[in-house]
Amino acid sequence: MSNPTVATGGPVLISSWNGLPAINLAARLLAQGADPLESIVAGIQVVEDDPDELSVGYGGLPNEDGEVELDAALMHGPLHRSGAVAGVRRIRHVARLALEVLRRTDHSLLVGEGACKFARALGFPEENLLTEKSRRAWLDWKASLSPRDGWLGPDELAGTGHSDFGKARWAGSTDPNSNTAVPSSTRPGPNDSRTAPKVPHTYGTIHTSLLTAPGGDLFGCTSTSGLSYKIAGRVGDSGVVGAGVYTDNATGSAGATGRGESVLQSCGAFAIVQAMESGRTPTEACLCVLKRIADRTREKRLLDSQGRPAFNITVYAVRKDGLFGSASMHEGYEFAVHSGGESRIEKAAFLFKSTPA
Repeated sequence: MSNPTVATGGPVLISSWNGLPAINLAARLLAQGADPLESIVAGIQVVEDDPDELSVGYGGLPNEDGEVELDAALMHGPLHRSGAVAGVRRIRHVARLALEVLRRTDHSLLVGEGACKFARALGFPEENLLTEKSRRAWLDWKASLSPRDGWLGPDELAGTGHSDFGKARWAGSTDPNSNTAVPSSTRPGPNDSRTAPKVPHTYGTIHTSLLTAPGGDLFGCTSTSGLSYKIAGRVGDSGVVGAGVYTDNATGSAGATGRGESVLQSCGAFAIVQAMESGRTPTEACLCVLKRIADRTREKRLLDSQGRPAFNITVYAVRKDGLFGSASMHEGYEFAVHSGGESRIEKAAFLFKSTPA
């Protein structure tokens, strides 16, 4: 376990490994007196605009139909209010759209066409979010009949209690009666959602939590294009308050990136803030929730040959007193942080150590 890290003064921003440009801009805006939540949304927008970032905004990898669908959620600690959108198509800046839900409505979550109609009413531009890079990746995925789509085959269903599905063709299995564990190699590599090998695959996301100063106010935001090649309409944890982001102004703020289904099923960000409220440091709270997720991952299709989750989740937390931390399910992941007036990349704590191939 890493040593607890605490800020010495000024704002503290913690973000996913791809969030360094986001926290740099947010810190500059805060220094100029900008609104805290507006500052982190503006920072996240930088990543949403990056066509080489395959997991967020413009250029994000699409669903199985070739449509980029975006989710985002945020929380305003002092008001304990939230705004979120999910299943949004053709609108690039969904973090800002979630902010407008918080500011302009009495709702917390708008989805699908309703969220898009709301965006159009506010003048958000519509555009094709599929870049040539992500379109080629989607076409390669279709050509490969990827075993990593959102549909479960008969062999995967065998351990779920829903195995009476006959022997229909499934692209991921040559033997529908097998129940082979998922190899660790199916996990996206650490700290990389920009490269595009043939059929790239990512659970990537951007999360940022902000503490204005030790003892100050807390804010959090998460934005994503979601799981690559997902079933149309799928929503992961990023657009759900309490899962991909949660902020309690009395305690702290937390967020998550990685396999959204597993974070959703454990109310990940909320559970981290609860653990901090009970006295755990941010890193301890992150590890505690990851262990809970690992202990409750029981389907063989989601486990590697050692019985460990074959997917990664990285979680991030900052506490009211300025202490911050991050942890990943597996070794090798990083996070971005701004504290003491500087931004940097640090290594995340981890639950499972890598083993030699």
